[in-house]
Amino acid sequence: MDNVEKLSITLTAEQAKLVRTAVKSGAFATTSEVIRDALRDWQLKRRLEDEQITEYRRQWAEGIASGPGEDGEVVMARILKKLKAKASKSPRRRS
Repeated sequence: MDNVEKLSITLTAEQAKLVRTAVKSGAFATTSEVIRDALRDWQLKRRLEDEQITEYRRQWAEGIASGPGEDGEVVMARILKKLKAKASKSPRRRS
């Protein structure tokens, strides 16, 4: 490993037990590997959160740019009218 720096960390008893168990199970060779893997997962989670926030901001800006919205009651009335029209056209089953 290039540029390795040794750090001291403090874990709860439960966290320490999880780390040791991961090593004992053979999933990891050392406790450092467990922590590095956890940090990679944390980095990925942070990156995905940042990407999601960026997407929310893009969608927000797109919504603002699309102009004023319609009244919710007007939209619902239009949807209900379409659903009723569709229901009246579909064949009904006989019991």
